[in-house]
Amino acid sequence: MPTILVVDDEREMRKLVELHLHQAGHHVLHADNGEVAIEIVQTSQVDLILLDVMMPGMSGFEVCKEIRIFSSVPIIFLTALDAKTDLVKGLKLGGDDYVIKPFTAIELMARINAIFRRAGIYTKTDQYKAGIIEHDLIGRQISVNHAKIQLTLKEYELLYIFMKHEGKVFSREQLLERIWGLDYEGGTRTVDTHIKTLRLKLGEQAAKYIETVWGIGYRFEVLE
Repeated sequence: MPTILVVDDEREMRKLVELHLHQAGHHVLHADNGEVAIEIVQTSQVDLILLDVMMPGMSGFEVCKEIRIFSSVPIIFLTALDAKTDLVKGLKLGGDDYVIKPFTAIELMARINAIFRRAGIYTKTDQYKAGIIEHDLIGRQISVNHAKIQLTLKEYELLYIFMKHEGKVFSREQLLERIWGLDYEGGTRTVDTHIKTLRLKLGEQAAKYIETVWGIGYRFEVLE
């Protein structure tokens, strides 16, 4: 089980990222500042670091520079959109990749899995199968009865969450927050609309896996 260190001074962001990582089966360590992060890397086995750029005290860039003196552990920067132009500096200091906030769980996990594959660390999250639906996470491809189908990004993210949490009931509000983000100004109707188009693309047999739980939301379950 790979160990990932999450370094961010914002507690809520750490909790959100840790939730995604735990759901993917990773062991998680965390630090709320650069000094603690460096100490953890020096004393513990860490396979990857998710490192916030803008932190009080030591910035993420300074932390990366210090870690590179003694470790080649992969580092993914977490950065706000307006700091994207600074990422060239971070990559030159030894960072391996970056994710721009706000990001979705599927984008974050795709970045992590790509680095793990390059490093020869493989996870169990690359392939999913539920009934007649097959999900290739590496190729970001969905197949139904071995026939590939084309989904929009939001449809893809919905199906990804459903397949990873088969049998779990999600409210419309939970799906809206996970996929569209806290800042999305639209209502929960957009969830219903995307579920409708997703069912159409999956076809009659696979569409039945997405069950409407009246008054609450949706549940994905293979009943065959």
